[in-house]
Formats: sequence, C-alpha cells, structure tokens
Amino acid sequence: MKKQILERYEKTAGGSLIVDVAARRVADLYENFDKSSPYHRKDLDGDLVSYITDSVREIGKRDFVVRFSIEQPLSEELMDMVRAGMHAFFMYKKELEYIAMKKMVRTSLFLLVTGIVILGVSLRVNHLLALSGPISFPNSFFAEGLTIVAWVSIWEGLATFLLNWAPHLFRTRLFQRIAAASVLFRLSERRAEDES
Repeated sequence: MKKQILERYEKTAGGSLIVDVAARRVADLYENFDKSSPYHRKDLDGDLVSYITDSVREIGKRDFVVRFSIEQPLSEELMDMVRAGMHAFFMYKKELEYIAMKKMVRTSLFLLVTGIVILGVSLRVNHLLALSGPISFPNSFFAEGLTIVAWVSIWEGLATFLLNWAPHLFRTRLFQRIAAASVLFRLSERRAEDES
C-alpha cells in the first residue's frame, strides 16, 4: 500500500519525492487578509499548509522537495523571498506546537501533583478516622470522595500526557522537516503552452 502511495509522487534526479503545488501567481500561496506584508512575513494559505503537511505525513521518512509551478515568471529575489517565507512559516508552526506541548506537560504535571497531594490528604484522613473509632457515614463519604478525586486527578494527568505527547512531538518534527525542505520553482506547463 505504501508503495502505491509513493508512486503518486514525481521524483527529482536525486530520488527525492516532489510535493507539487500549482498556482497562477505567488500571491495565491498566501492568506489574503494581510496584503501589505512582504511574502517572507505572510501566513501561507491554510489549504496549502494542509496539503503540504498531509503530503509529507503520507510520504513518511522519505526525502522530499516542495515544487511550486507558477504561471508567471519569477525573479530570483522573489523565489528567495518565498523560500524564506516557507522556512519562517513552518518554523513558526513548529514553535506554536512546541508551546502547546509545554502547556500540555504543565497541565499534566499539575494534575498529577494535585492528585498525589489529595491522595496523601485522603490517606491521612482515613488513618485519623480509623484511630477515632467507629466511622460515621458523612466522614466515610468525605474520605472516600477525597480518594476518588485523587485518583481521577492522577489518571487525568497521566492520560493527558500519554495521549497528547506523541502527536505534539510528531507535529513538531513534521513542521521542522517541511521548514528544512528544498523549495523549487518552475514555470507552469499551462503558461508554457499559452506562450507556444
């Protein structure tokens, strides 16, 4: 199955897979809400980001390049700006993912530590109640409730960490790979046909 997926991609002379993106003009690669910023500071179009990340996820660990087929001829300066913009944007996405991962780790630790503290209090309360003789229903209810809250907090902390750590790490590495990828350009075949 993986071989069939990889066969959908063209390859460079060096064997790297090509993630192809076609656009009429460079402006089509970027979001429209910020028209005054230079290309190396603008956000890439959301659909383009999804397409590139999905393609790289699909490719797996194979080497790849991103190739833009643009209908308008581009100057070397403009190509360099797009390359810098691609790198900066995906490094920005990596940084956001890293911040989200740190926040998730802090939340997990907080829940885990809180649960351990409550469990300690619960054990102490249960011990004091056992020493005080017969335990009344309200006291027993309170002590058991503390124990349940402690275990729920501990479990939530562990589950949050175990379920979210790997996806955050995967996305961080994915954005790093895309940021480091070579960006190629070619005049689109449609433009070349129009000129012939």
